[in-house]
Amino acid sequence: MTGRNRNTNGKIEAIIESCRSEGKWKRVIELAEELKIGSPSNYECLSNFLVGEGKLESYLEEHPPIESNFTKAKSGLQEAKNYLTLVTGESGRRAGIALDAHLLLAKLLYACGQYEESLENFVKAELNSLSEKELTLRSLKILAESYAIKGLSLENQGLKGTSKFKQSEREAEMVTCFERAADLGLLYLQEQDLADIASETRCMGAILETALQRAPIVLIKFGRLLDAIERYRSMLNAVETKTTQSLRLTLARQLAEVLLRGVSGTIYTPPNKCVPSKNTATPRKLWKPKKYSGRNYFTPKNLPEETILLLLIAETLAVRDAVLSQSTEFRVARSHALGNAAAVYDLLTLATMRWGQVGLLHESFEKALKFSFGEQHIWRQYSFSLASLGRHAHALRALKETSKLVPQDSVLCLMSSRLCYEELGLTKDGLYWAQQAQNKDIKGLRPSRAQLYVGIGYQQVAASTNLKSQKEHYGKLAFEALEKAVQIDPNDHLSEYYLALQHAMNYNIIDALYHIRIALSLRAEHASSLHLFALLLTANRRPKEALLVVEDACDEFPENLHLLHVKAYLELHLHDATTALATVQKMFLIWRELYESQVTGFENETEKNSDTKSIFQMHSAQSDKDTSSVHAASLAASRVEQALSEAASSLSSFSPRPGPQGAWMIQLKVWLLLADIYLSMGQPNEAMFCIQEASQIYPLSHQIMYMRGQVHVYLCQWHDAKQCFLNAVSANPCHTEALCALGETHHILGEPRLAEKMIKDAARLDPNSPNIWYSLGKVMETLGDHQAAADCMATALQLEPSCPVLPFTTIALTFE
Repeated sequence: MTGRNRNTNGKIEAIIESCRSEGKWKRVIELAEELKIGSPSNYECLSNFLVGEGKLESYLEEHPPIESNFTKAKSGLQEAKNYLTLVTGESGRRAGIALDAHLLLAKLLYACGQYEESLENFVKAELNSLSEKELTLRSLKILAESYAIKGLSLENQGLKGTSKFKQSEREAEMVTCFERAADLGLLYLQEQDLADIASETRCMGAILETALQRAPIVLIKFGRLLDAIERYRSMLNAVETKTTQSLRLTLARQLAEVLLRGVSGTIYTPPNKCVPSKNTATPRKLWKPKKYSGRNYFTPKNLPEETILLLLIAETLAVRDAVLSQSTEFRVARSHALGNAAAVYDLLTLATMRWGQVGLLHESFEKALKFSFGEQHIWRQYSFSLASLGRHAHALRALKETSKLVPQDSVLCLMSSRLCYEELGLTKDGLYWAQQAQNKDIKGLRPSRAQLYVGIGYQQVAASTNLKSQKEHYGKLAFEALEKAVQIDPNDHLSEYYLALQHAMNYNIIDALYHIRIALSLRAEHASSLHLFALLLTANRRPKEALLVVEDACDEFPENLHLLHVKAYLELHLHDATTALATVQKMFLIWRELYESQVTGFENETEKNSDTKSIFQMHSAQSDKDTSSVHAASLAASRVEQALSEAASSLSSFSPRPGPQGAWMIQLKVWLLLADIYLSMGQPNEAMFCIQEASQIYPLSHQIMYMRGQVHVYLCQWHDAKQCFLNAVSANPCHTEALCALGETHHILGEPRLAEKMIKDAARLDPNSPNIWYSLGKVMETLGDHQAAADCMATALQLEPSCPVLPFTTIALTFE
């Protein structure tokens, strides 16, 4: 109120002004009546204004200005309207309250849904021509709300102008109103903090809160995205108050969402870092909020930095507001706080996964679990973050907890099954989770991948067992499950692929080729299907066609080391060692591109804290010429390997390479492949050098011991070769190539009975290998059992045409 004369009732006026600032409207009305009684001639106009203001604000506190309340407001605010209308005339102008009366009348009419009349009062108040000057706390709020109401009225009224110029003019006016409302609203809240208003009376009101959030949204609506971003930044840079803490969370989240969804790196502009000069002082505008400033504040330099910074700020605010109590009286507050936090975490998930900051996401979910008891969404996201981080065992435990919260969700069971199959080597556990998913899908009467996952589980169990009866039993179950999966969804390329693989593992080459062709017709660009197709062609005595398939596949998937591995073996098989050597060199280059950044500078402590498989466990599951890349070794083998792993940990000369151990195991395989190629080229020294390089990664590998024995065989160093093969068998009793090579060495050293024992053990583990039967035939011939020798040779001849260049089990599991 400006230009108001003061007299002996100045004390009452001061109390009234204080009550207006604190929103004590009943007291304001009482004091206004008292003021009127004390001096009716001088204060009648002021008293009418205060009573009208008090009745308006009291009503709106109980009935917010929303559309559902418009009809009721027209009758409920009639008395307040009468009081305010009384002071808009000459007497009000003389008393200096007519302007405020018009502004409050505009607010009243807006609460009744009368936008045209509301805008007319702003014209009468000459709102657009007001000059900046010092205002009281209450006047600041009235002015901020006035700009907000004018903007909202213009927006609700719609763009009635027919010309583009009129529309543009109206849009600009609307934006200006919301921006001024935001600036004045923030300034009002800052001044409110300075005035030390009681916390229970601190409230910006629905109109002001709407305007603060509406300003950037309107800019986005009108296609001014960069201006909207700057408006968000400006509001977030305003000095925080106790009232704006929840608003700050909303603004930070909204800006992060805008940056994630609407901004690309090409149009992004980082925020400016304004550092005040030492010599010049820029005066602050009176109607602008105070901003943070300083020399040491962090300023984001790019889109990822700003987005993640905003989300971390929002997360901090959300965690601070979290309700830990599980009491029913806090149910609504807990639900509201959790909703805010979940929205922030969803955006943080998108941002961190996009820019490879999974560790940051995991830390955030660790904090979220403290107030997310029983909230399946948070637990689900937490388990996914663990899986992305490579902490697969922890991820499985988190998925189990999540599954308890949503017992009918089969997706969680499928995720658990996939982790067990693909990462943890827990085949039977994976089969259990697949069966759980299958049971839930049956209850829900909807088909899914559960049937396929059951088939994969049975297939893995069959491949990993050494007992013929069990292998046949689980193989039959795998066939039944996979055939049913194909029937459920005939267009699923993955079901056809695994059915083809099952036929291949049983050496039904014709049937396998039929189903793999169907799989490729459903999805031609599927690396594992192309891999299997190439191996089936080699088993069908068509190695040159297989090489063409693999070469085309490598063109399509140039970074697929599994396909390149097959390509090198095919080239070696076709006696083209020079080309195979070039392929291996390419594999090393690709490995460097894919994994070098992961292993360089990696902290050992990080790996120790990881619950991924140990280097030995990972190595034992890697594919080689006779062991599956997707199946666990037998129980006896795992016990031997565990003992050797413990021995390895005691060797002071060995420590695992820093970084993801799976990457090092891939490199180890490439070194051994290179050694094989050099040996075929008649270069044992280079082969031994490759073996030494592989030993630097993991010296107790049975594959390294076997390959070293092959070099000794080439050099006719039979006793050394025997020791190497014996070491390899000790490390992994299921390594059939080492068993067969040990038997052949015993044979050459004149120990045919030991040779017979070793080779028969190999034949029991892999009865489909023609090389093993041929070696056994030579041993039986030496022993004088010519009938047995003839039978062995006949078996080798029978198996040889259907033997692939590499075992079918060397194809890695795929779920894509």
